[in-house]
Amino acid sequence: MCTTCGCGHPEQVRIGELPHAHDDSAAQSAVKLPDFSHSSFRPSDEPQQEESRRRLLKVEQDILGENNRLAEINRRFFAQQHILALNLVSSPGSGKTTLLTATLNALKHQRPCYVIEGDQQTENDADRIRATGVPAIQVNTGKGCHLDAQMIGNALAKLRPQANSLLFIENVGNLVCPSEFDLGEHAKVVILSVTEGEDKPLKYPHMFAAAELMILNKTDLLPYLNFDVQKCIAYAKRVNPAIQVIALSAQSGEGLLQWLDWLQK
Repeated sequence: MCTTCGCGHPEQVRIGELPHAHDDSAAQSAVKLPDFSHSSFRPSDEPQQEESRRRLLKVEQDILGENNRLAEINRRFFAQQHILALNLVSSPGSGKTTLLTATLNALKHQRPCYVIEGDQQTENDADRIRATGVPAIQVNTGKGCHLDAQMIGNALAKLRPQANSLLFIENVGNLVCPSEFDLGEHAKVVILSVTEGEDKPLKYPHMFAAAELMILNKTDLLPYLNFDVQKCIAYAKRVNPAIQVIALSAQSGEGLLQWLDWLQK
């Protein structure tokens, strides 16, 4: 669990109302509700709870502040070495690694490329990247749900990317926490599969607000899905009016040239 993503704040949890609720006394009487009468929480605990919240907020501010300091060190290194560093973010199963391997196969003879792979466990994705001939470092975060600037700095010390190269950072599959953590990258690129639903930008607005580019992946599956591309783009623009959008299929290669042109620019 990550103390900076909000999952440690019970007061931030909001439970909505059931739509079309009916006053059905018979149905209500038949439902056995949980009994919280013996809960250890009492109103007298509120000052202690508030103090705990203040301490947690201070910890989070310290964590993010230190992360931002280290991110600036990474950013200066990238600028000095003329390295284009991109942070690829998405939910699990969006096709990040497939897109990345297709990208590397297209670019590796034009410009030196490097990859930092983030996953909780295994080196599976790093192995797929290395199979293209591109150097890759795997960062396993254990229970961690995102990469941070220190992880990137430590990985750079081992990866040692050349000047004038491309560095792809494939973040842990998660549309929440990576939005908060600056890695020193030039830009975040959010990848959304058309199998995930067009309302993802509204459900996870912080990630789409932080991204410079949204890639709509797996467009080869559109004939088999009920996915409205224009509605999805409109949702993304509602969250981030400046976001750019590229629709492609990493599997078939359709639209890949537009992505490669974006990288060149």
